[in-house]
Amino acid sequence: MAKTWDIEKFKKTARAAAAEGIVLLKNDKNALPLDKGTKLAIFGRSQMNYYKSGTGSGGMVNVDYVVGIYEALKDSKKYKINTDVRKAYEEFVKENPFDTGVGWAAEPWFQKEMPLTDAFAKKAAEESEVAIFIIGRTAGEDQDTKNEPGSYLLTDEETDALKKVRKAFGKVIVLLNVGNIIDMKWVKEIDPEAVLYVWQGGQEGGNAVLDVLSGDVNPSGKLADTIAENITDYSSTENFGSDKRNFQEEDIYVGYRYFETFDKKSVLYPFGYGLSYTNFDIALGEFEYDETDGISLEVLVTNTGDRAGKEAVQVYFEAPQGLLGKPKRALCGFAKTDLLEPGQMQCLEFDIPKYWLASYDDSGVTKHKSSYVLEEGCYKVFAGSDVRSAAEIGEFEIKKLEVITECEEAYAPVKEFERLKPDSTQMEEAVSKAANDDFIYGKTSEKVPVRTLDPNKKRKDRLPECVPFTGDKGYKLKDVEAGKVSMEKFIAQLSDEDLITMMRGEGMCSPKVTAGIAGAFGGVTDSLADFGIPVGGCSDGPSGIRMDCGTHAFSLPNGTCLACTFNEELNEELFRWEALDLRRNRIDALLGPGMNIHRSPLNGRNFEYFSEDPLLTGKLVSAQLKGLHKYDVTGVIKHFAGNTQEFRRHFVDNVVSERALREIYLKAFEIAVREGEARAVMSTYGPVNGVWTSSSYDLLTTILRGEWGFTGIVMTDWWAMGNDEAGAHGDYQNVSAQVRAQNDLNMVNASAADNSSGDDLPKALKEGKLTRAELARCATNICEFLLKTPAYRHMLGEESALDKELAKAMSEDDAKLQDLIKLTLNEGETELDTSLIDVQKGATTAFVVTSKRKCLMDMELVLRADNQPDVAQLPLSIFQDKMLIKTVTLTGMDKEWQTVRIGMNPAIMSNFYLKFYFAQGGLEIKSVKIIKTKDLEEEFKRGISEL
Repeated sequence: MAKTWDIEKFKKTARAAAAEGIVLLKNDKNALPLDKGTKLAIFGRSQMNYYKSGTGSGGMVNVDYVVGIYEALKDSKKYKINTDVRKAYEEFVKENPFDTGVGWAAEPWFQKEMPLTDAFAKKAAEESEVAIFIIGRTAGEDQDTKNEPGSYLLTDEETDALKKVRKAFGKVIVLLNVGNIIDMKWVKEIDPEAVLYVWQGGQEGGNAVLDVLSGDVNPSGKLADTIAENITDYSSTENFGSDKRNFQEEDIYVGYRYFETFDKKSVLYPFGYGLSYTNFDIALGEFEYDETDGISLEVLVTNTGDRAGKEAVQVYFEAPQGLLGKPKRALCGFAKTDLLEPGQMQCLEFDIPKYWLASYDDSGVTKHKSSYVLEEGCYKVFAGSDVRSAAEIGEFEIKKLEVITECEEAYAPVKEFERLKPDSTQMEEAVSKAANDDFIYGKTSEKVPVRTLDPNKKRKDRLPECVPFTGDKGYKLKDVEAGKVSMEKFIAQLSDEDLITMMRGEGMCSPKVTAGIAGAFGGVTDSLADFGIPVGGCSDGPSGIRMDCGTHAFSLPNGTCLACTFNEELNEELFRWEALDLRRNRIDALLGPGMNIHRSPLNGRNFEYFSEDPLLTGKLVSAQLKGLHKYDVTGVIKHFAGNTQEFRRHFVDNVVSERALREIYLKAFEIAVREGEARAVMSTYGPVNGVWTSSSYDLLTTILRGEWGFTGIVMTDWWAMGNDEAGAHGDYQNVSAQVRAQNDLNMVNASAADNSSGDDLPKALKEGKLTRAELARCATNICEFLLKTPAYRHMLGEESALDKELAKAMSEDDAKLQDLIKLTLNEGETELDTSLIDVQKGATTAFVVTSKRKCLMDMELVLRADNQPDVAQLPLSIFQDKMLIKTVTLTGMDKEWQTVRIGMNPAIMSNFYLKFYFAQGGLEIKSVKIIKTKDLEEEFKRGISEL
C-alpha cells in the first residue's frame, strides 16, 4: 500500500515553494544564472546565521535541520567556494557570537557585520569570479521594524562592505534574507549586477536559493508589496507607530492603490514586479463582460526566450472616479502558468465577478449607504506582469449605477477624522488624459462617516433563544452526529457552569492535548468530557508547528515568500503536507495563516502575513485552507482584523473608515471564509474604532457570521481584553463582552474549572449582562467545530490507517516528548516521584508541570554517586521548557548524599516542562522537590491593571 506521509516529498514541495517565492529585482549583464564551476566568494555576516523565519510565536519551530545559503552552495559541489573568505567570517563570529537578546521578542533585527578592507576584497576578487553578499534581517511578534540602520535601513558597516566588494568584483549578487521589504535606495548607488529577495525560506530555504542561482529553477516570484524610495513615501507612515491611536487617513489608498493614483514617481519597484531568466509575451485572447456574471477573459502567455520558466499574470481594473473616488488600479485576478518551454504558449482563463469590482459606499453619497455599488461610467481592464506594465485589454460601460450587495453599517468609527480622496476637480482632465499612463490625481480629503447604529442595541434586539436547561438526559455528542438528538437539545443538558467553562480555552502547553502546543479547548473539564465532548488542540503557527517541549516539526517558508509565488496550486500542495504534519502530532488546528494587510513595511509581523493586497492574500490563504482540509485539520486565520503594528498592540486603537475596513482590511478574510471555507478565526489583541475586536458584535456577528455566513469558531489571541462600548476601558476579565460578541473561546486559562483568570462570566450571567442563550450559542459553535476534528474521532477510539502510519513516522525522541508525566504543584513544596526518573546513560525523563498560580520556584535535589570509580564524571542536565537551567556534575567520590538547590525560571505560564537528561549513568536520586519561593499572582495582576 502506498504511503501517504513522505518527508522527502514534503521537503521537495517546501523547497519548490521557497524557490518560487524568490523575487529577482535586477539581473544586469545576465549575471545569473551562475555557470557550473564558477568561483564564488561569499560575503556578509548572514551566511553564518540563515534566518529561516521571523521571531515570536510564528517562527519558533524546532527542526531536524536548517539548510542555509552558504551550506547549500557548498554542499552542491557546483561551485568553487573561496575558503579564505569563509574562514575570515568564522573567525569574526568567534569574537562576535550570534546575539539572541534576552527574553521574549528581544532578538536584534540584525547581527553585527564584519568590516572589510579594500585589500581583503581585492585579494578575494583575484581568487574568485563572482561575489555573493547576503544581508539578513529579522523582526516579529512584539517587535516592529524601525526606520533605522540595522532594521529597515542598511547599517554603515553593511554599506561600506558592499561598496568595497562592488569596487573589487566585476560581478556582485546581493541576496536579501529578510521577512519583509527593506529600504532599497542603495541599489542605485552601489549598482550590483543582481539583487534578489530570497525571504525567509524555512528549513529548505538555502536549497531554494541554490536552485535559483544555478538556474535549476527559473525565478518567477513577484513582489507582493510596492517598494518605494523612502519610508516617508508610504501613505501609512504618518499614522503608524502611535502608542495610543492611529487615524488611518490614507483610507483605501494602501500600497500600490496609493502610488498608482497619487505618486508614481516614488516607486522603485512596483507591486507584482519580478524578473525571469527568460522573456514572456502576454496577449489578449477573448474578452467579454456579462451584465449578470461579470468579466470573463483569456490571456495568452508565450515564452519568447530560451529557457523554460513560469509567468504570473495579473489582472487589474480601473473604475470611474464617480462620487466615491477610486484607486487607478486594483487587482481583480491573477494566475500562474505551468512551466513553459521556449516557444510554448498557455491560455489562462479568468472569471471575475462584479462583486470584486464594486466599491463600498459608507456615506450614502450614491444614495445607497452601506452597499457595494458599481458607479456609472467606463471600466477598464488591464493584464500584465506587474501593476505598472499591465496593458489595457478591454473595457465595458455601466450606464446606470448598480447596487451589487446591500449590507448593514457595521464597525464604523466613532471618532471624527478626514480621509484621502482624489481631487474631483480633475475628473475632466483625467478623462482627457486617460491614455497617459503617467497621469496622477491631486489629493483632497473628506470627512469620514461616523457610526449611526449602536452595536449594543443590535445585540439586544437580536438575542438568540435556546432550549431551556434540561439536566443530563444521557445524550452524548456522538448522538448529535448520529442524528439521534439535535444539537440544541444536547446543549440544553449542560449546566450554566458547564457552558461557562467551555468558553475558557486552556494552555499554554496543556497536558490535556499534545505536549508543547498553545491551547486546548472543548471538553476541558470532567463534566464536559462526560458528555462526550473531546478536547481539541491548536498550535502556533504560520511557519510550521511550534511545540515548546522540543518536539520537532517542519519549518515552512514565511508568508511573504509564499505570497510572492502568486501560485494557488503550490500553496495548496504545501499545506496538504502541513496538514499531515499536524495529524502526525495530533493537532487539530494551526494558529495561522496570518493574513493581515501589509499597511506599512514597518510592521514587525509582516513576515507572517502576505501582502499589501487583499485579493492576493485571500486567494492564497483559501488555497492553504483547502490543503489543510484535505486531512480534516484546519487553520485559524488571524488576526481578525486590523493588526497593523506590534508596538502596544494590546492597546493601540486603529481608527479606520468602514469603507477601508470592508475593501482592504476585511476583504482577505471574507475571501477565506467564502472560498476557503474557513472553520476558525482568531481575533486580535487590540481595538478597532474604540472596540476591542474580541468583543465587537459588529465584527464577529454582524459581518463575519451574518453577512459572510461563517459557521466556525472564533477564539481570542492569547490573553486578550474586551470592552463593552467604543472608548471604554479594555479589561482582561471582561470575557462576557467577548461571548456577547460571539467570540467563542477566551484563550488561555490555566484552569477552566477554577476560573484561574478571574473572568466575569458567572457574575455577568447572574446580573443579566449575559444570557444563557448566548453561552449556548458559543457552545454550539465549539461543538460543531469539534465534530469535524481528528480529536473527536480519536475520542471515539477510532484509529484510521493514516493515524497508524503517521504514528510510525514519529522519531523515538519526539515520541518520548509526547509521553510526559503529569505533575501539579502544591502551594508549598511538591515532591517528584523519583522512581519515575530513568537514571541510565542517555536516558531522558520529562514532566509536564501545572502551576495554578504564577510564582518563583527553586528545585532541590538530593543525589549521590552509585558505586562509581572516584574519577567518574556524572553529569545531570535539567531543562525547563527548552532552556537548560543547570547541569549538575558529581564525581565518583561523591558517595554521600549531596543537596543541590537550583533557581528555576518563574512559572508565568500555567504549564511548563521539566526534563532530566543523564549523559552518563551512575547517579542515584533520593528526592527532587519544587519549592515555591514567592507568589507572583497579585503582582502580575497589578502589572496588567497598570498597563
